[in-house]
Amino acid sequence: MPTKLNLASRPFNNRALPWMITAAVIFVSLVSLIFIVRATRAANAQANAVQNDINNLGRQEQALRQQAETVKNSLTAEQLQSLDAAHALVDRKHFSWSRLFADLESALPGAVRVKSIAVRRVVTRGDETLAELDLTVVAKTPAIVTDMIAEMDRAGVFHSELRTQNLQRGRGESGAEYELAVVYRPRAGAPTATSALASNAGEVDGAK
Repeated sequence: MPTKLNLASRPFNNRALPWMITAAVIFVSLVSLIFIVRATRAANAQANAVQNDINNLGRQEQALRQQAETVKNSLTAEQLQSLDAAHALVDRKHFSWSRLFADLESALPGAVRVKSIAVRRVVTRGDETLAELDLTVVAKTPAIVTDMIAEMDRAGVFHSELRTQNLQRGRGESGAEYELAVVYRPRAGAPTATSALASNAGEVDGAK
């Protein structure tokens, strides 16, 4: 006759524990879902607010452009010319010519001589002031000018492009003339015309 042994004196019969665990898992899931929904709504609301701000700025920019275009169309040719001249004067006021000549002197090699220099225009882009120059130099060989252009571009202050080359016609002169289109970009921290004048004034007062 087989013998049946019951190794558990008190068999496990707690049926409420699985339901409690299930309820706890459901509760945590619901709380997490609520937080996710709230976070999503907040993020969507913020994104909508940002988009509305961008749209408002775009409409304001468009309105300002239209106003500027209306004002520009209402001006006569003489008034437009005067306005451009006023802008050019403002740009030139913030430009340091002494700094230009100092940078140009340091950039040109000894074998190159400047024959003429003309400023076509001065423009201001943000905090940066640029000058477009017509530069005519005299050198004995094209290689000297080529090396000079490469060195100027490498320094980052001048960007030069060769336009024309003309043989000199002067008596006793050798070499050729080279016409360059130059864009001058002063380094950051370069003194403006106002600061240069103030510095010179300070030196004169100190000498007194």
